[in-house]
Amino acid sequence: MPLYECVLIARSEITQQQVDVIADDITTQLEGEGGAVRKREYWGLRNLAYRIKKNRKGHYVLLGLEAESASVNEMERLLGLNEDVLRFMTLRVEEIEEAPSAPLARRGDDRERERGFRGPKPAGRFDSGRRRGPEDREEFRARDEFRTDRDDDLVEED
Repeated sequence: MPLYECVLIARSEITQQQVDVIADDITTQLEGEGGAVRKREYWGLRNLAYRIKKNRKGHYVLLGLEAESASVNEMERLLGLNEDVLRFMTLRVEEIEEAPSAPLARRGDDRERERGFRGPKPAGRFDSGRRRGPEDREEFRARDEFRTDRDDDLVEED
């Protein structure tokens, strides 16, 4: 039987349980027609590259399918009718990888790699690395060097 990978994006307003229900509906439909879902990954709520139907985020789900082409066509027809599914894409593949896909593997690496204290910030190109406040600006330093008394005499400050 041919192998397929399907990625679908669901609306951000629905919950993860509702997304699981959509994936379960696909699974039951394919199993009813003699196919199977070999891999199922929930990638989470992620930002979209551009707005789709006024949505900025979407729930991503990856499905690894083993089914006949007629079953996949029926699945795509049902996904197109579902209002909660923004986009989907199905590709035929040679094999379904058992390892976690790239988005899940990258997210796992970020969790393992906790950043600790790296030390003080190095000096930049134009400064010594110390923090500067508004009193360090040149016009404030020039004013503080000399002040005027009530007699309008110029007096040097220590």
